[in-house]
Amino acid sequence: MARILITSAIPYINGIKHLGNLVGSQLPADLYARYMRDRGHEVMFLCATDEHGTPAELAAAKAGQPVDEFCREMHAVQSKIGDGFRLSFDHFGRSSSPENHALTQHFAGRLADNGLIEEVSESQVYSHADKRFLPDRYIEGTCPNCGYDKARGDQCENCTKQLDPTDLIEPRSAISGSTDLEVRETKHLYLRQSKLRDTLDKWIDSKTDWPILTTSIAKKWLHDGDGLQDRGITRDLDWGVPVKRGADNWPGMEGKVFYVWFDAPIEYIACGAEWAKANGKTDADWERWWRTDKGADDVRYVQFMGKDNVPFHTLSFPATIMGSEEPWKLVDYIKSFNYLNYDGGQFSTSQGRGVFQDQALDILPADYWRWWLLSHAPESSDSEFTWENFQTSVNKDLADVLGNFVSRVTKFCRSKFGEEVPAGGSNGPAEEKLIAELTKRIRAYETHMDAMEVRKSAAELRAIWVAGNEYLQSAAPWALFKTDPEGAAAVVRLSLNLIRLYAALSEPFIPDASAAMLAAMKTGDNSWPDNVAEALTALPASHAFEVPDVLFRKITDEERESWQERFSGTRD
Repeated sequence: MARILITSAIPYINGIKHLGNLVGSQLPADLYARYMRDRGHEVMFLCATDEHGTPAELAAAKAGQPVDEFCREMHAVQSKIGDGFRLSFDHFGRSSSPENHALTQHFAGRLADNGLIEEVSESQVYSHADKRFLPDRYIEGTCPNCGYDKARGDQCENCTKQLDPTDLIEPRSAISGSTDLEVRETKHLYLRQSKLRDTLDKWIDSKTDWPILTTSIAKKWLHDGDGLQDRGITRDLDWGVPVKRGADNWPGMEGKVFYVWFDAPIEYIACGAEWAKANGKTDADWERWWRTDKGADDVRYVQFMGKDNVPFHTLSFPATIMGSEEPWKLVDYIKSFNYLNYDGGQFSTSQGRGVFQDQALDILPADYWRWWLLSHAPESSDSEFTWENFQTSVNKDLADVLGNFVSRVTKFCRSKFGEEVPAGGSNGPAEEKLIAELTKRIRAYETHMDAMEVRKSAAELRAIWVAGNEYLQSAAPWALFKTDPEGAAAVVRLSLNLIRLYAALSEPFIPDASAAMLAAMKTGDNSWPDNVAEALTALPASHAFEVPDVLFRKITDEERESWQERFSGTRD
């Protein structure tokens, strides 16, 4: 049994996220966590809300709430949505937690002790209209590298180049739109991550199994232009982790907070401490996941994120850990994703364009969305959500292939043999052929899941469903029953066991449907089919079952057209 630590990129607190955010980190992380648990491994799956920085302050002001109250309420909202999508976090924490405050200040102190923190007097942009210093990401302008006219002061989302606000052409406040900006002198702390460039380079080179998307972005940041730059880790804000050196005040840094990019990744570790506190555990219980001197040396740590988060997770956060010179667990594998676009354009939070997570759950259960998003995950390139594709996938994959198989088998058995697994007959060449095909496909499914190849895994799972349908159609127990009732009984018995098998295999993708199939088969046995022939005898003759409700209903053309119009541009 292996020990698997899984984190997904932590979402900003400043609103409900769209489906592109879900498929870029949390959902594939959940798929992997569920699969690893199903295979018998010990899993710790952590995520949290990212609560510091200007986005939280502005969202709270817009809502007319104190920022701490706003964050507390939005954490509850995001937690509920996560539950709605059946995200199986072991803990869903908060970056504003006392644990993260203490750990962030601890890391800053260690980095300072090791000569990796430098005080820098810098020019920072002050907005007269907003009466405040503007964080980098709240200054917009034209990127000097690629000409993108909505580049932010910290990074251009178009070309991913790291920027400073003073690099932008025609800068403006992203809050008010004002160009009445002034550059003022202020003092901040910088992480001297450039001193770790060679160490980071060698570490990334050692990760020969990482996706090309991950390593190419990391290498670009390391080597393009002037290479990896030192980065400010403090800001002139009210909301955040106060700047301290461990537990001590930091002279000259009074009234400042740590920059959100510095404290947010540390929350992954702090989230483990939050989990321990919430569950009556000890420090040893969470440190065995995070400290290599406390047992984490045998942990495999996997991170999931969208490509825009890769630079911070491949460079800045590892620099923080390495620079501390303490035995913290470094990531072993980073699974990164491209973007999910929406119906010919992009998801837009500001314009309300696209499906947001709460709205999705209002119109269809979680499994519908989980299946489509995962089977169309933007792994090798950007992918696109269209309502036509969504309708086709749900109707064909879920309703026609899986749902129809379950319905046909259980209803036919009830009509001819009653609501129990029938006795009689035995496997013949057709059954042996099916078992051989399923064995081959299940091993391929496992290989893809182990490698976190999400789309290939979904395709293999669908092929496993199809194999059962083709067997049932070919065996035709409804016709065979007229001349060979025992032969029909053997077909039905194997098919009922296929339903249990499908429940076990499908659980990582569609957990609610998996639970419904197991309930219909009146079994809690969702053991993984290491031996397919044995798995297809798990439900013996005379075992009771019931005909379940429809697993998946079809989406009508009228619904598709209505939803396409509803989510075209204005969020309620």
